[in-house]
Order: sequence, then C-alpha cells, then structure tokens
Amino acid sequence: MTSPFPDPAQPDGQAGYDPAFLGPIVPLPHPTDPDIALVTLPYTHFTVLLRPDRRLAAATAVGIDGGRLVDLKREGQWRLDPRVPEAQQVGEALYADNDFDRGHLVRRLDPVWGDDAEVRAANADTFHFTNAAPQHAAFNQGKQLWAGLEDFLLTHAATFDRKLVVLTGPVLRPADPVYRKVRIPLAFWKVVAFLQDGALAATAYVLDQSPDLPNASAALAAAEAADQPPPLGAYRTFQVPVSDVADITALDLGPLPAVDLLPAPPSPAPTTPGAEPGPDRWRPLGRHEDIVLGPPR
Repeated sequence: MTSPFPDPAQPDGQAGYDPAFLGPIVPLPHPTDPDIALVTLPYTHFTVLLRPDRRLAAATAVGIDGGRLVDLKREGQWRLDPRVPEAQQVGEALYADNDFDRGHLVRRLDPVWGDDAEVRAANADTFHFTNAAPQHAAFNQGKQLWAGLEDFLLTHAATFDRKLVVLTGPVLRPADPVYRKVRIPLAFWKVVAFLQDGALAATAYVLDQSPDLPNASAALAAAEAADQPPPLGAYRTFQVPVSDVADITALDLGPLPAVDLLPAPPSPAPTTPGAEPGPDRWRPLGRHEDIVLGPPR
C-alpha cells in the first residue's frame, strides 16, 4: 500500500516525479504485499517512497531531462525531512564515526534541470536523509561503474530525446544486518526507462555490497552482536532482468518488465525473495559497454 503524505500541498516546484515524463506512463512502484505501507514524498523533479518501518526509502523515481541538465557545483547539507516524524527516517547518527557514505539514491545532478529556481531547489532536495542509504565508503571500479550508469545511458539516448526515468532503491530484506538499530541493506537496484525507436524500453541493474568472505553470514552476525558496522564487500554490479528486480523487492514495476532490453536468460528466476539467481541469469558488468540494450524480448 502506497500512502500519499497527509498534506499533499507542496511548495512551488515540488511537484515530484511525473509518471508521464517520457510520454508513455511509467507509474511509481508500489508494494505487492498489502501489509507494507509506503509514504509518498514529492520533491523537485523526483519522488521518494519512504518505508517507515525500515526508516529508508523503498524506492525513488526521477525524470532526467538530459538536454536541460545543469552542472551545478556540489552544495548542500544533509537534513531530515520535516514532513516525516524523526523516528521514521534515518539521520546523521547512523553515519557518524564509521565508513558509511550517505549514498544518494536519486543522484544529486539527475533532477538538476530547468530554470534557476528549479535547479537550486532540486539540488537542495537531494540532500534529504530520506534520499540517502548507507553505502560502503571505499571508492572502487564497481562503485564508479554504478555512479556512471545514468550518464552512459543518457549518451546512448542522445540520438533520441535524451530523457530517462530512473527508479532506484535498496533491496530491503528481513535478514539484513542491524547496526545502530537500523537494518543495513546489502544490495541496491536501479531500473532505467527510456524511449528507443519511439517505444518504451527498460534495463535493470543490481549493486551488491555483500561481504566477500569465506563465512559471510558468521561475519555479519558477529558484527551485529558487537554493534559494529557490517563488513561490507567490494561493489559488484550486474545487469539483471527487470522482473528479477520486481521479485527481490516485492514491488510492482508497472509496464517495465515487459519492455526489458535484456534477452531472456536461460536459468529460472529465484523462487524466494533474496535467493541467489542462476549463474547465467545476472550479467556481471566490468564496464558500461557490457550493458545489453536490445532488442526487446
């Protein structure tokens, strides 16, 4: 169940994500489990779907107008969203004195387009803690690959209309390790929609920061028992079926699984949330050029 914020009136410019941004409707995701409630928080050019019981976003949605993007200097301070009780959002206490980054879910520059007022409002809006999730601070090739996905796909779309819709969020599993009373997600997902030859198309990706250890489960349990940050591993990025993202997140992604550009994988989908996919189902990415962009299946 996705619940709008009780007072839908927003300041000028905070209309949130537009489902008709591409032309064909790409609706906000919504839970397939009726017992999971989300709170809809519109910002400038993007929307956060907050899951209060986890104090993190379940999903975010942003429309990127590549032809109008502004390369605004990084400026902004992380802050809580006053529309939401503090107990329902993760704040600075989680990130203090450890190796966690406040990972932007909607990238800072993705909604930064339009007139000057929109640009500055969108930049500032991305610094709400509702748009953050804990990510390992180590910068490596995998993280660089993940951070550049939208840029690569915008370049691919340059011969079309240079617009993207990007849905992003953490994979919120019940067994995620606890640190400072917050369950820390071990994976993140991204689904990108755009027009290709005039038709709606989509691709999907997973970033895995699970620890790469001989006995990862024991290491996670030991860290949790000692109230220490989980020993997160190197970033591994995969292109995955859009339908797999819907399965592991328990989110309805509307028309996007049906317009996936990744050819149908031969192995079956995981049968339970969080289960490992077959080895030939998720495509490891070493560089952006490894991404498959058609034809639709």
